[in-house]
Amino acid sequence: MTKQTTTLTTQMVADAFCKHFSQPAECFYASPGRINLIGEHTDYNGGFVFPGAVDKGMIAAIRPNGTQTVHAFSIDLNDEAAFDLNDEQGPKASWARYIYGVCREMMARGVAVQGFDTAFAGDVPLGAGMSSSAALESCFAFAINELFGENKIEKFELARVGQATEHKYVGVNCGIMDQFASVFGKKGHLMRLDCRSGEFEYFPFNPEGYRLVLLNSCVKHELASSAYNDRRRSCENVVAHIAKRHEGVETLRDASWEWLDEVKAEIPEEDYRCAKYVLGEKDRVLAVSDALTRGDYDTVGRMMYLTHEGLSKDYKVSCEELDYLNDIARECGVTGSRVMGGGFGGCTINLVKADLYDRFIATAKAKYNERFGKEPLVYDVVIGDGSRRLEA
Repeated sequence: MTKQTTTLTTQMVADAFCKHFSQPAECFYASPGRINLIGEHTDYNGGFVFPGAVDKGMIAAIRPNGTQTVHAFSIDLNDEAAFDLNDEQGPKASWARYIYGVCREMMARGVAVQGFDTAFAGDVPLGAGMSSSAALESCFAFAINELFGENKIEKFELARVGQATEHKYVGVNCGIMDQFASVFGKKGHLMRLDCRSGEFEYFPFNPEGYRLVLLNSCVKHELASSAYNDRRRSCENVVAHIAKRHEGVETLRDASWEWLDEVKAEIPEEDYRCAKYVLGEKDRVLAVSDALTRGDYDTVGRMMYLTHEGLSKDYKVSCEELDYLNDIARECGVTGSRVMGGGFGGCTINLVKADLYDRFIATAKAKYNERFGKEPLVYDVVIGDGSRRLEA
C-alpha cells in the first residue's frame, strides 16, 4: 500500500490533508503492520499464530463531511478517489477498495457510517510480508467505529471487518491473523492467537542479547494473483476427505497425523504436502510457546528453521532468493530464520544474537548482491502498539 519506508508523523499527514482539502483534519488514527514469529498459513486452517505489531503502519487524517460520500487521498500514491457509501460497485482503484470495503462491512454490522474526507500514508514496506493492507483496513475500521459507532463494535469484530474486506472486495481469501495483530498489538509483546476460538494470550518479548530483523528479498509478490488461494483449496480438500471418515473435522486443526495418512492415497500429492506442513506448524507454534516461557531461544530458532523448510519444500511458497537468505543465516550462525508472510517473495525474519548481528547483515548484503545483483533491504523490528487514536 505504500511506496516509502520513512518514519511517518502525524504532522506530515495533517499537512497533506490540509493542503488537499483546504481545511484541517479533525482526528487522526493509526494502525500497525505486523510480523509473525511463527505459525504461517495456519490461521485459515484453524490453528495457532504468533504475531506482533510493529512500529510501522498507517496514519489517517479524517474529517466527517456531512454527506454520504467518502473522499480519499493516498499521500504515498498521490492519487485520489471518491465513492458514495450506497454505491454497490464501489471505486475501481485497488487501494480505494480497501477503504470502501471497510465502510460497507461496518455498515453491514449496523454502524451508521457517514461520509468523510481522509488523507492517509504508511511506512510499512511494500512486498515485505508485513501486511500493509491489514494496517489500512484496521486503521479505518477503528476510526469509523469511534466516529460513527453509537454502539461500538468489539475489537475482534473490527479484525473480522478487515478480513471480510479482503475476501469480498480484494479477492484474497486470507485468515484473521494480520488484522488481529494490527488491532490488538501491544508494545513489547507477541500474541499467540487461537484462530479457531479467537482466544489469545500476550507473551512478553524482550529477548536480551538477541535482535529481530527482517531481510527483504526485494522480490515482489501479489497474494491476489499468486497461488495463495490454491494452497487454501488444497487444505480444504484434505479436510473434506478426512471428514468423510471422522466426525467434527472442520479444518486441519482438527486433524491428526494418523488421519492424514489414512487419506494419503486418495488426495493429490500436492494436497498431502500442504496438510503435512500445516500439522507440523501447529506443533511448532506450541513448542515455541513453551520455549518462550522458559526463555529458550535456541528452541525458538530451531522451530523457525523447520518452518522455513516446510514452507519451501512442502507448502512451496518460498523462492530461490528467500531460500538463499535462509542458507546465509545458517552459515552465519543465526539462531533462527524463515520466510515470513504469504510467500513467493518478501522477507525472511531472523532471530540473531546481538554479537553476530553486524557480521550477519554485512555477509547477507555481500553474498546476496553477488548472487542476484542487489542487496536485501534491512528492517530492524520494534514491537509496537495496535490500532489507536492519535493526538493531533
